[in-house]
Amino acid sequence: MGDELRAKQFYEREGHLRVPRKHVERIVVGGDGKGGSGKEQDLKLGAWIGNQRSRAATLSPERVEQLSTIGMRWT
Repeated sequence: MGDELRAKQFYEREGHLRVPRKHVERIVVGGDGKGGSGKEQDLKLGAWIGNQRSRAATLSPERVEQLSTIGMRWT
């Protein structure tokens, strides 16, 4: 689910999920929620999005719906 949250974060910021293949999305986890001493985590979001698209035929209908809800384009 963490990957979906990062995809949603990207979508909310950029308004689309046309993520460049080499894009890395960074989030801060933990801390006080006000910028205080959380740990940064990276996800190769562009690669993850591409992998989800290429596996669309094998994903469960629920998974496809979850990703569609956050702006995934399948073609």
